[in-house]
Amino acid sequence: MSRRVTKKFQITTGRTGHRKIQTGARGKEVPTGRVPRVARMLALAIRLESLLKNGFVGDQAEIARLGHVSRARVTQIMNLLSLAPDIQEEILFLPRIHRGRDTLLERDLRQIAAEPNWIEQRKRWAAYRTQQND
Repeated sequence: MSRRVTKKFQITTGRTGHRKIQTGARGKEVPTGRVPRVARMLALAIRLESLLKNGFVGDQAEIARLGHVSRARVTQIMNLLSLAPDIQEEILFLPRIHRGRDTLLERDLRQIAAEPNWIEQRKRWAAYRTQQND
């Protein structure tokens, strides 16, 4: 039994004369800029939670050992999961950054995530966002 996999690609030549293989159809827009760091960290926290639930890793200490980071740092990242779901969604879909530094930092979210009441979290998040836009 054989299977055939087809994928569209194009070969382009860069400024230096090197050939590049680009997948996808011609004219397809590739997003520019970079995903904000805090969005990547939240996505990582979601993935790590899944690994914990499915038993691929035993605990957060094992994650820290495997990732070569401190247990405290893993805790800080995992605490992002304490945010209200709508706040998490907003963070995951933050606009890409085209130049400069990230405006939203993980350490800014720590106090919001430490609040157990989602209603209060939403108030703090709204206050933070208006302060950030001023």
